[in-house]
Amino acid sequence: MRADYRAYAMLACTMFFWAGNAIAGRVVRDDIPPATLSLLRWTGALALLLPFAWTHLRRDRAALVARWRQVVVLGLIGVASFNTLYYLGLHDTTASNGLLLQALIPGLVLAFDRAIFGVRPGRLAVAGVALATLGVAVIVFRGDYHAFRSLALGRGDVVILIAVGLWAIYTSLLRTRPAVHPLSFLAATFLVAVVALAPITALELLGGATVRWSPTTIGTIAYVAILPSLVAYLFFNQAVATIGAGAAGQAINLMPVFGALLAAGLLGEALHPYHVAGMAMILAGLAVGIAGSRRVAKPGATA
Repeated sequence: MRADYRAYAMLACTMFFWAGNAIAGRVVRDDIPPATLSLLRWTGALALLLPFAWTHLRRDRAALVARWRQVVVLGLIGVASFNTLYYLGLHDTTASNGLLLQALIPGLVLAFDRAIFGVRPGRLAVAGVALATLGVAVIVFRGDYHAFRSLALGRGDVVILIAVGLWAIYTSLLRTRPAVHPLSFLAATFLVAVVALAPITALELLGGATVRWSPTTIGTIAYVAILPSLVAYLFFNQAVATIGAGAAGQAINLMPVFGALLAAGLLGEALHPYHVAGMAMILAGLAVGIAGSRRVAKPGATA
């Protein structure tokens, strides 16, 4: 039970860091191309991680090589592709649409768990996801039904929708990761991302994209490399191993809660009654979903 509480605390921290990542991505979207930002993010995270992971990597080398397909797939889907597509989507969509699409992740995780591994979610888990998603919609559309009716999906929305689907698959597939030390697994997937993003970034820069260096861009790169990458991925992976993909996936809906609070504190945006109502629904949905998830046997962390 204590391990479960620790896992939920790690998930809360993770969602806070990722909410900050969304704000950071919007701030520098015109200063750093998406693939370049992803490459700098994961290169920095890998450089910071390697001194701590090197001993574990040497010990776990055989296990990582034996399960290299799983490592490559997880690195490509959950590290390289999701983040690059998310940054790319921010160029062509509104923040409201992006937040709403991310609210699909918990339900998609349950669906992929069912389709791939045969894990049947309980009724409470499904009800919790539905309630939390409705709370996200209240925040995104500011409690205005007419805003929901006018929703339209554009190119950026489709890109983020693809990213959302990939993240849900990554969350579900985490149970197949090799039985190695968490730092070894993290370093291996970060390396996969760096190798995959290097040629994409080269093409991006050769195509005319540029980086506008400033204290803001340097600070943003440092932030996304440390907290939303190194710390958050370690926390998220460990939480999935502890409480299962379905329960961990439901925590995604905390992101708009933290996003609204960060926007109020850092950007001076006001908090309105619809924020409070949406946050209450999200927290209630998470409580219901967690209660439902505990009734479902958690799968092992590895296959």
